[in-house]
Amino acid sequence: MKTIWISLGLLTGLALNPTHTFAQDDSNETKTLLGNGNSLSTEKIGFFVAPQYGITQLDGSLTSLFHVRGGLSYNKLSLGAFYNVSLNQVRPQSETLSGIYMDYWTLGAYGEYTVLSKKLVHFSFPLYLGYGEVQMDNEAGETALGESNFFKIEPAALLEINLHKYVRLNLGAGYRIISNMNYRNFNQSDISGVTGYIGFKFGLFR
Repeated sequence: MKTIWISLGLLTGLALNPTHTFAQDDSNETKTLLGNGNSLSTEKIGFFVAPQYGITQLDGSLTSLFHVRGGLSYNKLSLGAFYNVSLNQVRPQSETLSGIYMDYWTLGAYGEYTVLSKKLVHFSFPLYLGYGEVQMDNEAGETALGESNFFKIEPAALLEINLHKYVRLNLGAGYRIISNMNYRNFNQSDISGVTGYIGFKFGLFR
């Protein structure tokens, strides 16, 4: 009889408070880097495109650059692609022929880390990894002087100002490191160096 009363008491307690008896034990739940699967929300993903004007020196010649990058952002990190090309006729100081000039371009991928992006003034740190080419041309077009290809890595630091919810102004500098190459009378050390940047970033920032 005592066993029957104990059983009836347990069943009564279960009926009155079922959630207590079958409460989930989270102590053995698998821990993950991204949490329970709901933290990687599309509401945190943004996108942007950022055209810039750059100025640098290539083998002693002052060079204007058009630089553009675009990609997706999640929290403080952005990933995407970039393109960089010379705007003016670059005349290397080591060149011995007259009437020719050098074209320069690079393209590739980048990663970018932004600090305190919600503040009016903040900082962003892009890292560019790409492939490029230099080639001598003249007014008639390509010459028979060939071209040279190389790889590039360029860390940069930019100061950004939030002009609008969807627009940011940025300015800063990067240092271009070129892999081993030789072309005409110059090598990688003559086209490695500092680039100054100024431009805008348009997009949906999260």
